[in-house]
Amino acid sequence: MALTKLEKRAKIKNRIRVIISGSANRPRLSVYRSNKQIYAQLINDEQGITLTAAGSTDKVIIGKEGDKSEKAAMVGSLIAEKALAAGITEVVFDRGGNLYHGRVKQLADAARKGGLKF
Repeated sequence: MALTKLEKRAKIKNRIRVIISGSANRPRLSVYRSNKQIYAQLINDEQGITLTAAGSTDKVIIGKEGDKSEKAAMVGSLIAEKALAAGITEVVFDRGGNLYHGRVKQLADAARKGGLKF
């Protein structure tokens, strides 16, 4: 029986998570993309805590104009800002089973431009 789209994405996500893990020195930048919104978190997997998070539903972004790709870039800039304020410069990128193009790529490029290294 063929796998559904969600089951395929879950398999890809699990395959990625076996390899990628965040630490206190280099947290995991996890991206979640829904049909309308996009969210990013910096996670320390050793302690199981979220260090900082940003999303397209944040007050800073919600009032601004732009399409979903532009808002993804704003989220990338915002997460980079918050990370640098917390003293984090290096991260491990976790695309969450999504392909690295479109909104996920926009977020990653904006985070790199904001000062994060991955």
